[in-house]
Amino acid sequence: MSKKIIIANLKMYGSSLFYEDLFTQVKSAHQQLATNDVEIVMCIPYPYLFLAEKIFANSGISWGSQNVAKDIEGPFTGEVSVTMLTDFSSQYAIIGHSERNTAYCESDLNIAEKFKRLKDHHVRPILCVGETLIEREAGMEKKVVQTQLETILSNGPEIFTDSVIAYEPIWAIGSDMAASPEQAQNMCSFIKDFIHTEVLTNRNDDQKKIPLKVVYGGSVNEKNTLQLLSLDEVDGALIGRCSLSADKFIQICNLTHQI
Repeated sequence: MSKKIIIANLKMYGSSLFYEDLFTQVKSAHQQLATNDVEIVMCIPYPYLFLAEKIFANSGISWGSQNVAKDIEGPFTGEVSVTMLTDFSSQYAIIGHSERNTAYCESDLNIAEKFKRLKDHHVRPILCVGETLIEREAGMEKKVVQTQLETILSNGPEIFTDSVIAYEPIWAIGSDMAASPEQAQNMCSFIKDFIHTEVLTNRNDDQKKIPLKVVYGGSVNEKNTLQLLSLDEVDGALIGRCSLSADKFIQICNLTHQI
């Protein structure tokens, strides 16, 4: 079984003191386990990247942002480029989260441009994909997610190599209704099969499947972690609310170590 990955999405919460305390507790808990069978990634607001670099350096814990600009530089007020992220040794960046898509009208094409920009600068994208409740009830979830993935694939068949895809059904975000184990397993399996089929179809060699992680996000907590992450096709989790609590986030990481 490949190493599981646990990603914290801290969104727009906290303060400098909050993050210093959270990072210190997570680092201490990680060191006490003395094992590297789970990768921990903290995706945080831009102003605290310097703090993550300071506290997590050489700890085995990775960090990154929750967004990135599609451009390298220019007159784009309020934007942050990938080169600015790498100034703070950021290894990851979340893109395509439904909250941003809704609030800032980000399109699949815009997200694909960000994905390519991150890959070009060796920052691993965490691409969020998922369907609404109406789309799920209409049986359109696979079609919706496939369309989101196809836009990224326009950058080339190898674009997903060493990337992370978070299947995060929009109806499960910030609610008390996580996807069922069957739904999570089914969609994560579909995503892997679709990408690997597309990659192999466009290759001129007999290489094996590309390295890729597909994780589940949407109301993951300390109570359903084992059930969801024990699934063969689920490579980890994207944690929202529970990442704001050091105790709950550490508990989720510890439970993942047991799998």
